[in-house]
Amino acid sequence: MAYRTRFFLSLLPIACLAVAGCGIAGRQKFQMSLLPPAAAPVASSAADVAEPPRVQPSLYLKELPGFLTRQPKLPANSDSLLQQADDAYQRGRRNYQAGRMDQARADFDRAIEIMLSASQSATDRQAYERKFDEMVEAIHRYDLAGLGAMANVDEPGFEKSPLDDLLQMTFPVDPNLKDKVQSQVLATVSQLPLSFNDAVLGYINYFTGRGRKTMLAGLERAGRYRPLIQRVLDEEGVPQELIHLAQAESGFMPRALSRKKAAGMWQFLGWRGREYGLLQTPYTDDRLDPEKATRAAARHLRDLYAKFGDWYLAIAAYNCGPGTVEKAVERTGYADFWELRSRRVLPLETTNYVPVILAMTIMSKNSAAYGLDQVTPAPPLRYDTVEMDSPTHLALVADLTNSPLYELRELNPSLLKGIAPAGYTLRVPRGTANTLVAALRNIPPDRRASWRMHRVEQGETLATIGKRYGAAPSSIASVNRLESVTPVVGDMLVIPAAYRPEKAPSARAVSARRPASGKARITSRSRAARGVSRPAAAGRRRAQSSPAPRPKAPPAIALAVAARG
Repeated sequence: MAYRTRFFLSLLPIACLAVAGCGIAGRQKFQMSLLPPAAAPVASSAADVAEPPRVQPSLYLKELPGFLTRQPKLPANSDSLLQQADDAYQRGRRNYQAGRMDQARADFDRAIEIMLSASQSATDRQAYERKFDEMVEAIHRYDLAGLGAMANVDEPGFEKSPLDDLLQMTFPVDPNLKDKVQSQVLATVSQLPLSFNDAVLGYINYFTGRGRKTMLAGLERAGRYRPLIQRVLDEEGVPQELIHLAQAESGFMPRALSRKKAAGMWQFLGWRGREYGLLQTPYTDDRLDPEKATRAAARHLRDLYAKFGDWYLAIAAYNCGPGTVEKAVERTGYADFWELRSRRVLPLETTNYVPVILAMTIMSKNSAAYGLDQVTPAPPLRYDTVEMDSPTHLALVADLTNSPLYELRELNPSLLKGIAPAGYTLRVPRGTANTLVAALRNIPPDRRASWRMHRVEQGETLATIGKRYGAAPSSIASVNRLESVTPVVGDMLVIPAAYRPEKAPSARAVSARRPASGKARITSRSRAARGVSRPAAAGRRRAQSSPAPRPKAPPAIALAVAARG
């Protein structure tokens, strides 16, 4: 049962023959009736946050999952089946978030079983196909995330820079390309001067053949950041075509890392990044922040152009450093990249770097001629932002926003650990910022780096919940002012977690605002909704021991909604 979802996803192309397209699962509204009322949404709210890029299912999983070979006996009403499937999927999401991986897999398998059984009786075929695609895509992404809510949250990984190997290779030239490329260059409008020679033709030949997957993957991933990069390049007054430096350097992967320890989408070395305001702390690295790094790269390129007066030399200097290019010019007396390349006075990687950028630019501007016009870019990232006033663990943010940790990681690639330090501007899925702000006011600022929030499921007791988080049941009861060891299903409980991570440093001073009025308390839902009178509720939940004093409401957290992209 634990591997059914993986087995089904390996057969995704077969299953998709019954439906059309592959969509992206829409976000379900997070209901937290235990939390205080959220602030009114900001008028200029951002669009939905993009899901992770699609990843091809494994070709090595060949066993046919059980839910493809048996048909459960279910009611014929397709609407009822769709509701049952959605209920199973939502149970899987909750189990995933709570760390119950086996239950999550079983629930996801059950959701797909029901959807398959509803295939023939769907009253609204189009709605069914859309729902099926969305569910398959969503479960696939949960599976790729490892079906583990806490997996590697404190030690995020890095991706290998694609440029490490690319610049070491040379490629044959297709003689049929020359006339084609020449006509394209003459007809192409570009802020960056375009030219070509055998080196450029060799890379065009490579990207149309062996390197085609690299080109396609970069163009698809570019959709997430293209609006941001285009805006910044325009604001800094540099050619839009310089976006292809990010494509070559990192394939638009914010956490790309080279052998020389250059990091981020624009591959800054540490000292060079600091020159342009990209700070590095034990908890954050601005080189990994897409917007900050793009701004720094645009300014660096603008400075290099001001120094050399030529975009090819500026691009070369971006790769090997302005000092190396300056010495090459002084030695030869030529301030021309192609002349310096022919005289072999530049590093080998740099002599190939400019041709790679030109090849990518020419192909992208003539996408139909190279079969690139069929690429579907990933949706651009749009999100809300919350400025943290105290160190806060991402696991707590995931609890409060009902978001997978991998999604928070993708939105905040500059975080090196699982804690967002004070002063850090945290990106959260669109529509969750107000809920997060309201909920955090009820957790002491000095506990947000370790405490958690848990929604009570059927059959859970304080003992079982405490065991999961390493917290004593008595501590959970005291913090939440509970009397019974069997909490109400649906309650959101504050969990005083036992572990104490290293204290996160403040990134910058945070201006304190007037404390929020009142001492809001977290409850699962209104007493009226539960049908419990005030005296009855007080009697049932009276603490056996003296309750811990309620923390004073901390200063309001600065909230901003970003609508970038």
